[in-house]
Amino acid sequence: MPDRKRFAGKVVLVTGGSSGIGRACALALASEGATVALAGRRRARLDETSANVRKAGGQPVVLEGDVRDEATCAAWARACEESFGGLDGLVNAAGVIGNGAIDATPATEWDRVMDSNARSVYLVTRATAELLKKKKGSVVNLSSVASNRPYAGLAAYCVSKAAVDMITRCSALDFAPHGVRVNAVNPGVVVTELHTVTSAVADYPAFLERGKATHPLGRVGSVEEIAALVLFLLSDEAGWITGACMPIDGGRALSSAR
Repeated sequence: MPDRKRFAGKVVLVTGGSSGIGRACALALASEGATVALAGRRRARLDETSANVRKAGGQPVVLEGDVRDEATCAAWARACEESFGGLDGLVNAAGVIGNGAIDATPATEWDRVMDSNARSVYLVTRATAELLKKKKGSVVNLSSVASNRPYAGLAAYCVSKAAVDMITRCSALDFAPHGVRVNAVNPGVVVTELHTVTSAVADYPAFLERGKATHPLGRVGSVEEIAALVLFLLSDEAGWITGACMPIDGGRALSSAR
């Protein structure tokens, strides 16, 4: 990351902060001076990320709980208000993946994916809205290349990420009069544990190798690359950008299925 402090004195809440892109965003924010509130379900992993945030120069606060739970999201917002008096930024990075065609996806699995990926963004954004308005803050939602192109066997995931894009656009309009910007990033395949924790991909090394062919730039992405775009969108440098769903996918969205 560049040696600068764009977020000195600012407070940012990161959901899904215990792993993957959320963790990378937390570390990048800390390296640029932010106080980071780390939210997620897995306490041990949150504590591990918290320790790394401290090493990066940040002052983390750990918020444990399930992002799908309305009361939990409200409690996180209260904790941020009591500790910091407001929020300068929100990164909605929590999410899951799951396989299944429309006719092969149980209702319980559909609800799990939709609640984790879309409802959670709504709940956290709503809970923190007044804090963000107070500081004229910025929100970045983690979407996907799957939000605007279909993939066989990923029905719930594709629909949930399409919902994230629309939540982003609607909330951008709702919050614009208050000086709050809302954007999303839409990654292609990125090396994280997302595809392995639920066995969504049986042969992960082969999946990543195939990514060299499915992404026109010839490789999959890194969490650090996604975090760099997230930080740009959060920062004052992106002060005239709102409602954008920005691809960062090595050209994946441009390629035809093959």
